Amino acid sequence: MKQRVITAIVALVIFIPLIFVGGMPFDILVVAMGLVAASELLMMKKKLLVSFEAIISYLLTAVFLVPSAWLNFLPQNITHLDLAYFLILLLLLNSVFTRNRFSFDDAGTLTIGSIYIGLGFHYMMGARQNSIWMIFFALFIVWITDSGAYLIGRKLGKHKLAPNISPNKTWEGSIGGTIATVIIVGLYVFFLQEHFTYSLPLMLLMVLILSIAGQFGDLAESAYKRYFDVKDSGKILPGHGGILDRFDSILFVLPLMHFCGLL
Repeated sequence: MKQRVITAIVALVIFIPLIFVGGMPFDILVVAMGLVAASELLMMKKKLLVSFEAIISYLLTAVFLVPSAWLNFLPQNITHLDLAYFLILLLLLNSVFTRNRFSFDDAGTLTIGSIYIGLGFHYMMGARQNSIWMIFFALFIVWITDSGAYLIGRKLGKHKLAPNISPNKTWEGSIGGTIATVIIVGLYVFFLQEHFTYSLPLMLLMVLILSIAGQFGDLAESAYKRYFDVKDSGKILPGHGGILDRFDSILFVLPLMHFCGLL
């Protein structure tokens, strides 16, 4: 527990000030986190981090991850999606050159992982570019849902939510965490209504949906960790695991915020 607390404090001392600074420093931090998350996926797949497929995977993640302005060097007739498709073709060709030691399944996993990680962290930068209030809106939803579900589940939890995937989660904790989030983040929106486009009732509905989405993100990460038979996605955050362990919920919340027109 002591190690978890120390890690959390150090991480927040770095992360929170850079949120306030915004701009290029924050973008660089987010890009770095995204690439570390990509390396965690490669390690779960037991791929060498300097292999051909790893390098292509990093590049593919970066195409989805980095701000559009960073890709202005591309010829006008080539979009970032064109570049992504070319990199996917290289992954598929790698299965030919390695005589299926690198398989179609491997290519599919790295492609899906690159899109999932790249776009998720890309929208984190988008949230900060929108406003500091918007990124804290997303973070508060995730933090309060997670903390509320843990505390309420620990005290009242009796019915398992997904015992085959994440045996410690309960329905009571999940529902309690979402209710707590709607109340607390609802107050946040109420006092900062001028910074949000939609009406308060609609924002409360979105908080409800996003809180549930964040929990699905957590469960999705638990599912693929169980598939790869690992406890944590990485070890970069002692006591907390890896970047994917800490940002699994936000990687579901931020794209959904984009789809809902908040970003």
